[in-house]
Amino acid sequence: MTIEILQTGPLLASCEKALAERYTVHKLHEQAAPSAWLRENGARIRAHAGSGVQADLMDALPNLEIIASFGVGYDNIDTRAAKARNIRVTNTPDVLNDAVAELTIGLMISLARRIPQSDQFVRQGKWPNANFGLFSELTGKTVGILGLGRIGKEIASRAQAMKMRVVYHGRSAQPSVPYVYYDNLEDMARDADWLVIIAPGGKGTEKIVSRKVLEALGPKGAIVNVARGTLIDEAAMVELLQNGGLGGAALDVFENEPSVPEALFSLDNVVLSPHQGSATNQTRDAMGALLVANLEKHFAGEPLISAVV
Repeated sequence: MTIEILQTGPLLASCEKALAERYTVHKLHEQAAPSAWLRENGARIRAHAGSGVQADLMDALPNLEIIASFGVGYDNIDTRAAKARNIRVTNTPDVLNDAVAELTIGLMISLARRIPQSDQFVRQGKWPNANFGLFSELTGKTVGILGLGRIGKEIASRAQAMKMRVVYHGRSAQPSVPYVYYDNLEDMARDADWLVIIAPGGKGTEKIVSRKVLEALGPKGAIVNVARGTLIDEAAMVELLQNGGLGGAALDVFENEPSVPEALFSLDNVVLSPHQGSATNQTRDAMGALLVANLEKHFAGEPLISAVV
């Protein structure tokens, strides 16, 4: 008897192909009446592939054994409810570290040198009549990293290659890393030229980058967010970018994405990206392969590769 699994949204084509080769896959997002389908078929589902699973869906899947999430972040899965129901949860860490770290440095250089704006300057035919201007560089600057986990460490090593000084803030100091630890985020922001956010999302970190932190970063400081939009007080950030209280922002994520505050569109001290942190073919293929591998391990009764719960 084949194992029946559920998707509630589309996944990468290579991942969907691998799932279909191994399991009977049901796609709830393609059902005309999802609630009715769950009532009739939910008891047959043993696994969920994807993300965005809350307690109400778990209740509709009484025999659910595992949620294999596509992505390293799992703040959109109710892990407490999963644990209470003895449902395993996995994610796809490590395989996306390099891609996110590369984009982070790319965003920093783009903001420092105004690369998107200079591209438009040339395309709009302005170069023959004016010089574009002088901006900044990363060399010699201090970058404060909020969240020195797997990806944070990759960003740190690349920042050092750019001749930057690296400091960090997290829940606790890591004695094995060669960077200065700050136990107070506001203090780190005050001492840094750049603040890079790569901490997990969720209630525990919501608006951790407060107005006070942004003001401490100041009119010559810049913020980079490649984590979750909810970590920043977005309204305060927009206001400070507009009035000069904050020097610049390079943002790959937003509080209510794909909705982006329109006020950001007209600002020259901002670089915007549509949540592209892991968006490379090789990384997304690796993420899909890890999702499938976790399911295979579970149904073979073997230890999970990347268990969250």
